[in-house]
Amino acid sequence: MLAWTRSGVFPAVSCVVPTAFKGFRGFYQGVGLEKDKPFQPVKCAVFGAAGGIGQPLSLLMGMYLPPGSTLRLYDVVNAHGVAADMSHIDDPVTVEGYLGKGQLEDACKDLDLAVIPAGVPRKPGMTRQDLFNVNAGIVRDLCTALAKQSPKAFVALITNPVNSTVPIAHKAYERVGVSDAGKRIFGVTTLDIVRANRFVSFTKNLHPWAVDVPILGGHSGATIIPLLSVVEKLNEIKFTEEERETLVKRIQNAGTEVVEAKAGTGSATLSMARAASNFIRNLIVALRSDRVICECCYTHSPTDAPASYFSQPTYIGKNGKEGVFKFEDPTISLLEEQMIEKMLPELNENIQVGLEFMQGQEQRECVSFGA
Repeated sequence: MLAWTRSGVFPAVSCVVPTAFKGFRGFYQGVGLEKDKPFQPVKCAVFGAAGGIGQPLSLLMGMYLPPGSTLRLYDVVNAHGVAADMSHIDDPVTVEGYLGKGQLEDACKDLDLAVIPAGVPRKPGMTRQDLFNVNAGIVRDLCTALAKQSPKAFVALITNPVNSTVPIAHKAYERVGVSDAGKRIFGVTTLDIVRANRFVSFTKNLHPWAVDVPILGGHSGATIIPLLSVVEKLNEIKFTEEERETLVKRIQNAGTEVVEAKAGTGSATLSMARAASNFIRNLIVALRSDRVICECCYTHSPTDAPASYFSQPTYIGKNGKEGVFKFEDPTISLLEEQMIEKMLPELNENIQVGLEFMQGQEQRECVSFGA
Protein backbone atom coordinates (compact mmCIF):
# COMPACT_ATOMS: atom_id res chain seq x y z
CA MET A 1 0.00 0.00 0.00
CA LEU A 2 1.08 3.56 -0.69
CA ALA A 3 0.22 6.65 1.32
CA TRP A 4 -0.38 9.35 -1.24
CA THR A 5 -0.97 13.02 -0.44
CA ARG A 6 -2.04 15.52 -3.03
CA SER A 7 -1.85 19.20 -2.13
CA GLY A 8 -4.20 21.80 -3.51
CA VAL A 9 -7.89 22.07 -2.81
CA PHE A 10 -7.69 19.85 0.26
CA PRO A 11 -4.13 20.57 1.47
CA ALA A 12 -4.10 18.31 4.50
CA VAL A 13 -5.81 15.21 3.10
CA SER A 14 -3.89 11.94 3.00
CA CYS A 15 -5.33 8.95 1.17
CA VAL A 16 -4.33 5.32 1.30
CA VAL A 17 -4.12 4.07 -2.25
CA PRO A 18 -3.27 0.58 -3.55
CA THR A 19 0.19 0.24 -5.09
CA ALA A 20 -1.35 -0.50 -8.48
CA PHE A 21 -3.05 2.89 -8.52
CA LYS A 22 -0.42 4.38 -10.81
CA GLY A 23 -0.15 1.21 -12.88
CA PHE A 24 -2.20 2.38 -15.79
CA ARG A 25 -2.73 6.11 -15.37
CA GLY A 26 -0.11 8.55 -14.08
CA PHE A 27 -0.81 11.74 -12.18
CA TYR A 28 1.54 14.68 -11.85
CA GLN A 29 0.77 17.61 -9.55
CA GLY A 30 2.50 20.14 -11.78
CA VAL A 31 4.56 20.52 -14.90
CA GLY A 32 8.32 20.80 -14.61
CA LEU A 33 8.64 20.45 -10.86
CA GLU A 34 12.17 19.06 -11.04
CA LYS A 35 14.40 21.88 -9.76
CA ASP A 36 17.44 20.71 -11.71
CA LYS A 37 15.51 20.11 -14.96
CA PRO A 38 12.88 22.79 -15.54
CA PHE A 39 10.68 22.05 -18.52
CA GLN A 40 11.30 23.94 -21.73
CA PRO A 41 8.55 26.30 -22.97
CA VAL A 42 5.85 24.97 -25.27
CA LYS A 43 3.80 26.58 -28.02
CA CYS A 44 0.14 25.75 -27.49
CA ALA A 45 -3.05 26.88 -29.17
CA VAL A 46 -6.67 26.54 -28.11
CA PHE A 47 -9.08 26.49 -31.06
CA GLY A 48 -12.49 27.63 -29.89
CA ALA A 49 -10.94 29.66 -27.09
CA ALA A 50 -13.88 32.06 -26.71
CA GLY A 51 -16.43 29.29 -26.11
CA GLY A 52 -17.90 27.79 -22.99
CA ILE A 53 -15.12 25.19 -22.70
CA GLY A 54 -12.37 27.22 -24.34
CA GLN A 55 -12.35 30.12 -21.89
CA PRO A 56 -12.06 28.18 -18.60
CA LEU A 57 -9.69 25.70 -20.24
CA SER A 58 -7.40 28.48 -21.45
CA LEU A 59 -7.44 29.98 -17.96
CA LEU A 60 -6.43 26.66 -16.39
CA MET A 61 -3.69 26.04 -18.96
CA GLY A 62 -2.16 29.43 -18.28
CA MET A 63 -1.66 28.39 -14.66
CA TYR A 64 0.64 25.43 -15.37
CA LEU A 65 2.33 25.91 -18.74
CA PRO A 66 6.11 26.04 -18.34
CA PRO A 67 7.44 29.60 -17.93
CA GLY A 68 8.10 31.28 -21.25
CA SER A 69 5.43 29.27 -23.07
CA THR A 70 3.13 30.77 -25.69
CA LEU A 71 -0.63 30.26 -25.50
CA ARG A 72 -2.50 31.16 -28.69
CA LEU A 73 -6.23 31.69 -28.45
CA TYR A 74 -8.11 31.21 -31.71
CA ASP A 75 -11.81 31.61 -32.43
CA VAL A 76 -14.14 33.04 -35.05
CA VAL A 77 -15.45 35.60 -32.54
CA ASN A 78 -14.05 37.46 -29.52
CA ALA A 79 -10.62 35.80 -29.55
CA HIS A 80 -8.83 39.13 -29.07
CA GLY A 81 -11.06 40.02 -26.14
CA VAL A 82 -10.36 36.73 -24.36
CA ALA A 83 -6.63 37.12 -25.04
CA ALA A 84 -6.66 40.68 -23.68
CA ASP A 85 -8.45 39.48 -20.54
CA MET A 86 -5.98 36.63 -19.97
CA SER A 87 -2.97 38.84 -20.68
CA HIS A 88 -3.74 40.71 -17.44
CA ILE A 89 -3.11 37.59 -15.34
CA ASP A 90 0.32 37.29 -13.72
CA ASP A 91 1.25 33.94 -15.29
CA PRO A 92 4.68 33.71 -17.01
CA VAL A 93 3.04 32.88 -20.33
CA THR A 94 2.68 34.91 -23.53
CA VAL A 95 -0.98 35.08 -24.61
CA GLU A 96 -1.90 35.87 -28.21
CA GLY A 97 -5.32 36.22 -29.87
CA TYR A 98 -6.14 35.05 -33.41
CA LEU A 99 -9.47 35.85 -35.04
CA GLY A 100 -11.22 34.18 -37.97
CA LYS A 101 -10.10 32.20 -40.99
CA GLY A 102 -7.71 34.94 -42.09
CA GLN A 103 -5.54 34.31 -39.01
CA LEU A 104 -5.97 30.53 -38.80
CA GLU A 105 -2.74 29.74 -40.62
CA ASP A 106 -0.70 31.94 -38.29
CA ALA A 107 -2.40 30.42 -35.24
CA CYS A 108 -1.40 26.93 -36.43
CA LYS A 109 2.28 27.60 -37.16
CA ASP A 110 5.03 25.71 -35.33
CA LEU A 111 2.91 24.35 -32.49
CA ASP A 112 3.85 21.68 -29.97
CA LEU A 113 0.26 21.16 -28.85
CA ALA A 114 -3.14 22.01 -30.33
CA VAL A 115 -6.29 21.79 -28.21
CA ILE A 116 -9.64 21.74 -30.03
CA PRO A 117 -12.86 22.41 -28.10
CA ALA A 118 -14.31 24.32 -31.10
CA GLY A 119 -17.84 23.64 -32.26
CA VAL A 120 -21.43 23.90 -31.09
CA PRO A 121 -22.47 22.45 -27.71
CA ARG A 122 -25.29 20.01 -27.18
CA LYS A 123 -28.74 21.36 -26.46
CA PRO A 124 -31.82 19.56 -25.10
CA GLY A 125 -33.21 17.14 -27.67
CA MET A 126 -30.03 17.24 -29.73
CA THR A 127 -28.60 13.93 -30.88
CA ARG A 128 -24.93 13.21 -31.51
CA GLN A 129 -25.79 13.18 -35.22
CA ASP A 130 -27.16 16.71 -34.92
CA LEU A 131 -23.85 17.73 -33.37
CA PHE A 132 -21.93 15.91 -36.06
CA ASN A 133 -23.64 17.77 -38.87
CA VAL A 134 -22.17 21.06 -37.63
CA ASN A 135 -18.92 20.04 -35.96
CA ALA A 136 -17.53 17.66 -38.59
CA GLY A 137 -16.62 20.46 -40.98
CA ILE A 138 -15.06 22.53 -38.20
CA VAL A 139 -12.76 19.68 -37.16
CA ARG A 140 -11.85 18.91 -40.78
CA ASP A 141 -10.87 22.51 -41.54
CA LEU A 142 -8.88 23.02 -38.33
CA CYS A 143 -7.00 19.74 -38.67
CA THR A 144 -6.23 20.38 -42.33
CA ALA A 145 -4.63 23.69 -41.36
CA LEU A 146 -2.76 22.08 -38.46
CA ALA A 147 -1.47 19.26 -40.66
CA LYS A 148 0.04 21.82 -43.03
CA GLN A 149 1.55 24.12 -40.40
CA SER A 150 2.38 21.80 -37.45
CA PRO A 151 2.34 18.20 -38.68
CA LYS A 152 4.16 16.86 -35.59
CA ALA A 153 2.10 18.66 -32.94
CA PHE A 154 0.05 16.74 -30.38
CA VAL A 155 -3.68 17.27 -30.91
CA ALA A 156 -6.11 17.05 -27.97
CA LEU A 157 -9.54 16.82 -29.58
CA ILE A 158 -12.54 17.69 -27.43
CA THR A 159 -15.12 18.54 -30.12
CA ASN A 160 -18.07 16.17 -30.02
CA PRO A 161 -19.03 13.62 -31.12
CA VAL A 162 -15.48 12.43 -30.37
CA ASN A 163 -16.25 8.91 -31.61
CA SER A 164 -16.61 10.41 -35.09
CA THR A 165 -14.46 13.55 -35.01
CA VAL A 166 -11.21 11.74 -34.17
CA PRO A 167 -11.44 9.65 -37.39
CA ILE A 168 -12.13 12.90 -39.28
CA ALA A 169 -9.05 14.55 -37.77
CA HIS A 170 -6.91 11.51 -38.56
CA LYS A 171 -8.04 11.39 -42.19
CA ALA A 172 -7.61 15.16 -42.56
CA TYR A 173 -3.94 14.73 -41.65
CA GLU A 174 -3.55 11.78 -44.00
CA ARG A 175 -5.02 13.78 -46.89
CA VAL A 176 -2.28 16.37 -46.40
CA GLY A 177 0.33 13.60 -46.43
CA VAL A 178 0.99 13.12 -42.71
CA SER A 179 0.91 9.34 -42.46
CA ASP A 180 1.78 8.90 -38.76
CA ALA A 181 -0.66 11.43 -37.27
CA GLY A 182 -2.74 8.70 -35.63
CA LYS A 183 -0.25 8.40 -32.79
CA ARG A 184 -0.47 12.13 -31.97
CA ILE A 185 -4.24 12.73 -32.17
CA PHE A 186 -5.95 12.11 -28.84
CA GLY A 187 -9.70 12.18 -28.31
CA VAL A 188 -10.12 13.59 -24.81
CA THR A 189 -12.29 11.18 -22.80
CA THR A 190 -10.99 12.31 -19.41
CA LEU A 191 -14.36 13.77 -18.46
CA ASP A 192 -15.80 10.25 -18.34
CA ILE A 193 -13.08 9.31 -15.85
CA VAL A 194 -13.51 12.47 -13.77
CA ARG A 195 -17.26 11.83 -13.55
CA ALA A 196 -16.79 8.17 -12.74
CA ASN A 197 -14.29 9.00 -9.99
CA ARG A 198 -16.72 11.49 -8.50
CA PHE A 199 -19.75 9.20 -8.60
CA VAL A 200 -17.87 6.15 -7.28
CA SER A 201 -16.17 8.04 -4.47
CA PHE A 202 -19.42 9.53 -3.22
CA THR A 203 -21.19 6.17 -3.48
CA LYS A 204 -18.52 4.40 -1.39
CA ASN A 205 -17.48 7.33 0.84
CA LEU A 206 -13.95 7.55 -0.57
CA HIS A 207 -11.81 10.56 -1.33
CA PRO A 208 -12.27 11.34 -5.06
CA TRP A 209 -8.50 11.44 -5.60
CA ALA A 210 -8.18 7.92 -4.21
CA VAL A 211 -10.32 6.57 -7.07
CA ASP A 212 -9.26 6.14 -10.69
CA VAL A 213 -11.83 4.44 -12.92
CA PRO A 214 -10.44 3.31 -16.28
CA ILE A 215 -12.79 3.76 -19.22
CA LEU A 216 -12.84 1.63 -22.36
CA GLY A 217 -14.71 2.10 -25.64
CA GLY A 218 -15.86 5.51 -26.76
CA HIS A 219 -17.11 8.85 -25.48
CA SER A 220 -20.88 8.72 -25.73
CA GLY A 221 -23.71 6.80 -24.10
CA ALA A 222 -23.44 3.04 -24.17
CA THR A 223 -19.96 3.17 -25.76
CA ILE A 224 -18.58 4.40 -22.40
CA ILE A 225 -17.55 1.29 -20.44
CA PRO A 226 -16.36 2.04 -16.88
CA LEU A 227 -14.30 -0.81 -15.46
CA LEU A 228 -15.78 -0.90 -11.98
CA SER A 229 -14.29 -4.36 -11.44
CA VAL A 230 -10.81 -2.79 -11.60
CA VAL A 231 -11.80 -0.21 -8.99
CA GLU A 232 -13.06 -2.99 -6.72
CA LYS A 233 -9.62 -4.61 -6.82
CA LEU A 234 -7.56 -1.42 -6.53
CA ASN A 235 -9.61 0.14 -3.75
CA GLU A 236 -10.57 -3.12 -2.03
CA ILE A 237 -14.30 -2.39 -2.18
CA LYS A 238 -17.37 -4.22 -3.44
CA PHE A 239 -20.32 -2.84 -5.37
CA THR A 240 -23.79 -4.25 -4.97
CA GLU A 241 -25.62 -5.05 -8.20
CA GLU A 242 -27.85 -2.02 -7.65
CA GLU A 243 -24.85 0.27 -7.11
CA ARG A 244 -23.13 -1.10 -10.20
CA GLU A 245 -26.19 -0.65 -12.40
CA THR A 246 -26.84 2.87 -11.10
CA LEU A 247 -23.22 3.95 -11.53
CA VAL A 248 -22.87 2.62 -15.07
CA LYS A 249 -26.11 4.27 -16.14
CA ARG A 250 -25.18 7.62 -14.60
CA ILE A 251 -21.63 7.62 -16.01
CA GLN A 252 -22.93 6.83 -19.48
CA ASN A 253 -25.66 9.48 -19.36
CA ALA A 254 -23.87 12.19 -17.37
CA GLY A 255 -23.59 14.51 -20.37
CA THR A 256 -27.34 14.46 -20.89
CA GLU A 257 -27.83 15.08 -17.17
CA VAL A 258 -25.93 18.38 -17.44
CA VAL A 259 -27.58 19.43 -20.71
CA GLU A 260 -31.02 18.94 -19.21
CA ALA A 261 -30.06 20.68 -15.97
CA LYS A 262 -28.83 23.74 -17.89
CA ALA A 263 -32.17 23.79 -19.72
CA GLY A 264 -30.99 24.99 -23.09
CA THR A 265 -28.25 27.32 -21.88
CA GLY A 266 -25.32 24.98 -22.56
CA SER A 267 -23.66 21.65 -21.93
CA ALA A 268 -20.84 20.39 -19.69
CA THR A 269 -18.31 23.22 -19.89
CA LEU A 270 -16.63 23.67 -16.50
CA SER A 271 -16.25 19.94 -15.81
CA MET A 272 -15.01 19.39 -19.38
CA ALA A 273 -12.48 22.20 -19.04
CA ARG A 274 -11.19 20.79 -15.76
CA ALA A 275 -10.98 17.25 -17.12
CA ALA A 276 -9.26 18.34 -20.34
CA SER A 277 -6.84 20.44 -18.31
CA ASN A 278 -5.81 17.34 -16.35
CA PHE A 279 -5.16 15.47 -19.59
CA ILE A 280 -3.29 18.34 -21.28
CA ARG A 281 -1.06 18.86 -18.26
CA ASN A 282 0.08 15.26 -18.57
CA LEU A 283 0.57 15.59 -22.34
CA ILE A 284 3.02 18.39 -21.61
CA VAL A 285 4.85 16.09 -19.21
CA ALA A 286 5.19 13.59 -22.07
CA LEU A 287 6.32 16.30 -24.50
CA ARG A 288 8.90 17.91 -22.27
CA SER A 289 10.39 15.08 -20.23
CA ASP A 290 11.65 11.54 -20.57
CA ARG A 291 8.59 10.16 -18.79
CA VAL A 292 6.04 7.99 -20.53
CA ILE A 293 2.62 8.82 -19.15
CA CYS A 294 -0.46 6.61 -19.23
CA GLU A 295 -3.86 8.20 -19.82
CA CYS A 296 -7.21 6.93 -21.01
CA CYS A 297 -7.91 8.53 -24.38
CA TYR A 298 -9.55 7.75 -27.73
CA THR A 299 -6.99 7.04 -30.44
CA HIS A 300 -6.40 5.29 -33.74
CA SER A 301 -6.00 1.66 -32.70
CA PRO A 302 -5.67 -0.54 -35.79
CA THR A 303 -4.02 -3.47 -34.00
CA ASP A 304 -4.43 -3.05 -30.23
CA ALA A 305 -8.19 -2.76 -29.72
CA PRO A 306 -11.49 -4.34 -30.85
CA ALA A 307 -12.30 -1.25 -32.97
CA SER A 308 -10.13 0.88 -35.26
CA TYR A 309 -10.56 3.83 -32.88
CA PHE A 310 -10.88 3.05 -29.21
CA SER A 311 -10.54 4.62 -25.77
CA GLN A 312 -8.24 2.79 -23.38
CA PRO A 313 -5.28 3.48 -21.07
CA THR A 314 -2.59 4.62 -23.51
CA TYR A 315 1.15 5.04 -23.05
CA ILE A 316 2.28 8.41 -24.43
CA GLY A 317 5.86 9.60 -24.84
CA LYS A 318 7.42 12.66 -26.43
CA ASN A 319 6.71 11.29 -29.94
CA GLY A 320 3.13 10.30 -29.23
CA LYS A 321 1.36 7.02 -28.57
CA GLU A 322 3.74 4.21 -27.65
CA GLY A 323 1.32 1.44 -26.73
CA VAL A 324 -1.61 0.56 -24.50
CA PHE A 325 -2.01 -0.89 -21.04
CA LYS A 326 -3.41 -4.41 -21.27
CA PHE A 327 -5.76 -5.59 -18.56
CA GLU A 328 -4.96 -9.22 -17.94
CA ASP A 329 -7.79 -11.68 -17.46
CA PRO A 330 -9.68 -11.93 -15.22
CA THR A 331 -9.25 -8.21 -14.37
CA ILE A 332 -12.23 -7.27 -16.52
CA SER A 333 -15.45 -8.94 -15.40
CA LEU A 334 -17.61 -11.06 -17.66
CA LEU A 335 -20.33 -8.40 -17.45
CA GLU A 336 -17.91 -5.72 -18.68
CA GLU A 337 -16.73 -7.96 -21.51
CA GLN A 338 -20.36 -8.40 -22.53
CA MET A 339 -20.93 -4.62 -22.37
CA ILE A 340 -17.95 -4.08 -24.68
CA GLU A 341 -19.21 -6.66 -27.17
CA LYS A 342 -22.70 -5.19 -27.09
CA MET A 343 -21.58 -1.60 -27.73
CA LEU A 344 -19.09 -2.35 -30.54
CA PRO A 345 -21.65 -2.10 -33.38
CA GLU A 346 -22.63 1.39 -32.18
CA LEU A 347 -19.00 2.49 -31.84
CA ASN A 348 -18.11 1.11 -35.27
CA GLU A 349 -21.10 2.93 -36.74
CA ASN A 350 -19.91 6.20 -35.14
CA ILE A 351 -16.44 5.65 -36.60
CA GLN A 352 -17.85 4.88 -40.02
CA VAL A 353 -19.89 8.12 -39.99
CA GLY A 354 -16.64 10.08 -39.61
CA LEU A 355 -14.80 8.09 -42.26
CA GLU A 356 -17.67 8.41 -44.73
CA PHE A 357 -17.77 12.16 -44.16
CA MET A 358 -14.14 12.41 -45.29
CA GLN A 359 -14.70 9.99 -48.18
CA GLY A 360 -17.65 12.07 -49.32
CA GLN A 361 -15.49 15.18 -49.15
CA GLU A 362 -12.89 13.56 -51.38
CA GLN A 363 -15.55 12.51 -53.87
CA ARG A 364 -17.02 16.02 -53.97
CA GLU A 365 -13.57 17.47 -54.61
CA CYS A 366 -12.96 14.99 -57.41
CA VAL A 367 -16.28 15.88 -59.07
CA SER A 368 -15.55 19.59 -58.70
CA PHE A 369 -12.07 19.18 -60.16
CA GLY A 370 -13.40 17.12 -63.06
CA ALA A 371 -15.97 19.81 -63.85
